[in-house]
Amino acid sequence: MLSSAPGNTQSERQAFYARIGASHLTPLWEVLHSLVPQSPRSPCATVGWHYDEVRPYLMEAGRLIGAKEAERRVLIFENPALRGHSCLTQTLYAGLQLLLPGEVAPSHRHTQSALRLVLEGEGAYTAVDGERTVMRPGDFIITPSMTWHDHGNPGDQPVVWLDGLDIPLLRFLDAGFAEKYPDDTHPVTRPEGDANARFGGNLAPMDYTPPRVGASPIFNYPYAQTRETLTKVSRGASVDPHHGHGLRFLNPTTGAAPIPTIGACVQLLPPGFKGRPYRATDSRIFCCLEGEGRIDTDDWSFEFAARDVFTVPSWIAHRLSSPSEAVVFSFSERPVQQALGLWREERIA
Repeated sequence: MLSSAPGNTQSERQAFYARIGASHLTPLWEVLHSLVPQSPRSPCATVGWHYDEVRPYLMEAGRLIGAKEAERRVLIFENPALRGHSCLTQTLYAGLQLLLPGEVAPSHRHTQSALRLVLEGEGAYTAVDGERTVMRPGDFIITPSMTWHDHGNPGDQPVVWLDGLDIPLLRFLDAGFAEKYPDDTHPVTRPEGDANARFGGNLAPMDYTPPRVGASPIFNYPYAQTRETLTKVSRGASVDPHHGHGLRFLNPTTGAAPIPTIGACVQLLPPGFKGRPYRATDSRIFCCLEGEGRIDTDDWSFEFAARDVFTVPSWIAHRLSSPSEAVVFSFSERPVQQALGLWREERIA
């Protein structure tokens, strides 16, 4: 609050504010420091969920509503500081989706981009614009903006995956569109593995020109391949004191993130790893794929195991540690911040 100028009283100012408020005006000087902070002050809370505690609710939802009726049977992770907004960070949505044996989640498309991280079960598939891919635990699968996609489970066990979408970001931009396909499934026009065959071996069709802005032509990054890469890297590379052995997923044709609005990483934490504090301006959502560990901030800690989900808001220093080998996946809006020249990180000694 500014000190009163000569001849003015606080009551006079408040009366002035009330008068201009009727004309939908407000004084900048009363809110300037919150609008232009010296450093990020996210309203989001650090929070985590243990999968074993959430899973029973998900299975109960499976008894209460079918996949077709729900269209997408998902339990949303809501940030405690943003209840009612259906988001985990200010830019990203996350939730657990369940597909029971014999079910189909109907085909649709939307401007929101999505990622899937398979957590439990095998036998289900995701179809993206005419190609199906089998979902296996740990697989990182993307559904680019405005691509037709449906999910089916012809297997004999429930399949659960983590959904991550840029819904809050597109809501802020008022840029959301959606369309339902007239049938439950979109026609299959390419054999399974076609995208990986064309683009997954450091090769591309001779006449392919990547779009200036666009998603990866590969839509399934199999965990078996990711895990093999992490293992090989860990044998020869020095351990990063903040990230362990960390790798970013890439669009193989451009070197950019697989999704223009969402970046994804995977980290192998070696046995006994005690990471140094790290912070960045992107808010990150984590999911443990293997092993167990702990994340600490100055005023919060969370012990995690396989399939647990947790998040750290923008510019909150955090430390990862693990008593034994662990693998952690994470995603954030980092590509958006980098495109705008806003992304910043700090490695704290």
